[in-house]
Formats: sequence, structure tokens, C-alpha cells
Amino acid sequence: MYVTRSHALAAPPVGPAAIDRELRDHLEIVDALYRFGLGQDLADRTLVASSFAADAELDFRPAAARWGGRPPLMVSRDTIVDTILGGFAGRVVTTHQVTNPRSDVAGDGATLTALVEAQHVLVADRGTHALLKNRYDVALMRDGARWVMRRVRIDNVWYTGTPAAIFGSPDGV
Repeated sequence: MYVTRSHALAAPPVGPAAIDRELRDHLEIVDALYRFGLGQDLADRTLVASSFAADAELDFRPAAARWGGRPPLMVSRDTIVDTILGGFAGRVVTTHQVTNPRSDVAGDGATLTALVEAQHVLVADRGTHALLKNRYDVALMRDGARWVMRRVRIDNVWYTGTPAAIFGSPDGV
């Protein structure tokens, strides 16, 4: 579920080319999550979409359950982008910070664990916000020189504010 191994890179190193590839993979893996966060913050559909595989799944249900939300499982890159950006468009501004990323590569697949702090503020009422600290469990796949997320599970560690005001009805995202 989470990446908990006791070292960052595979051991033993087998030469500069192998080390270079492994370092690039780890950087590109984390970049997929950075693209997702920044894409939301900038309301940039292309950037958000670039972080997901076409058949991706995003499961925000574990996080939303903390405050009684019941969003659907989001299946497909287009559904994820439309649901997240559409639900916030003109209504909510966000900032995302990604910390403690840990990744593990196995051929053309990888896993990523990270903490993401996400601030959400209503445009019409800047006093209404939700600050979420979430743990991400991500499965990725190689897509040429970059990596894209295939499965994202978001679990909430803690929150402040009023998430229901930000994410809408209990059935909303």
C-alpha cells in the first residue's frame, strides 16, 4: 500500500547509466503528482490531464468519508479532469503542497506514497475554507519518458475548516 522500504534507490548501483535512469524515473514519478496539484491550482486542464493515464482511477472516497462526503469513484482521465476542475471552476481556488514523496519502480510500473496538503477557499467568501492533509497511495505507469498515474487513492489524515462547503453536497466531490 505505502512505500516503506529503507532506502531511496535500488542497490547495488550497476553503473552510471542505470543510476541516471533510476534517478530520472523517481523524478518523473513525483512530477506526475506535482502536475496534478499545480494543474488544479492553475485550473489548467492540459496539465491535470498530463498526470493521468487514459484509464486512470481516482478514489477520493476515503478522504471524503472523514466529513461525511460520498463522492463517486472517478474512472478515466477525462472524468477526473472534468469532475475536479468543473466542480471548482469559478467557485474555489486551491493551493497544493506535496511532501515526503517515496517511490518504488518495478519495470514500467511504479508506486508512490506522498503527503499532500491542499487548501481550498471559496471565491465568494474567502473566510470559508478547507485545509486537508491527505496521504496519497498512487500506482503509475511509464508513458514514454514520463510517468502517469493509473490509480490514486486519497486518504485524509486531518482537516480544518468546512469541507462540505467546498466540495458541495455529500454526494459531490
